[in-house]
Amino acid sequence: MRCHRLVSIELEPELAAAATSAAESDSSAAVCLFRSLADPTRLRILLHLALGEHRVVELTEHVGLAQSTTSTHLACLRDCGLVQVRTVGRSSVYSLAVATELMDLLSAAERVLAATGDAVTLCPRIDHTGEAHDPAQVGA
Repeated sequence: MRCHRLVSIELEPELAAAATSAAESDSSAAVCLFRSLADPTRLRILLHLALGEHRVVELTEHVGLAQSTTSTHLACLRDCGLVQVRTVGRSSVYSLAVATELMDLLSAAERVLAATGDAVTLCPRIDHTGEAHDPAQVGA
């Protein structure tokens, strides 16, 4: 039973305030952010950009996809404000737009995964691509 976790949140005023704020706010932006991070290719691109800026051709080679597919993922990340691009000659060079905040978020995700063990990977409602399943189709 996981009731003890709810009690610990109540004992931490900062966590309680954050939870209340999150529950009362519109979560659509957060949903969009997490959807952008849920794609394995986009996550690989972000993690590679954490090492430094890269040209599209380098990112294409790293993810092993067609240049057009890589560019589509980069456009999504750019539209979400996670990466920025600058032109150098005829090349587009990408870098993280909010590197510190993004690395903090991904680090926090790693801590959550460590705390929950295999629960996320064993969840029958989410497949390996990160897409949520309709509960009626899962047998819920």
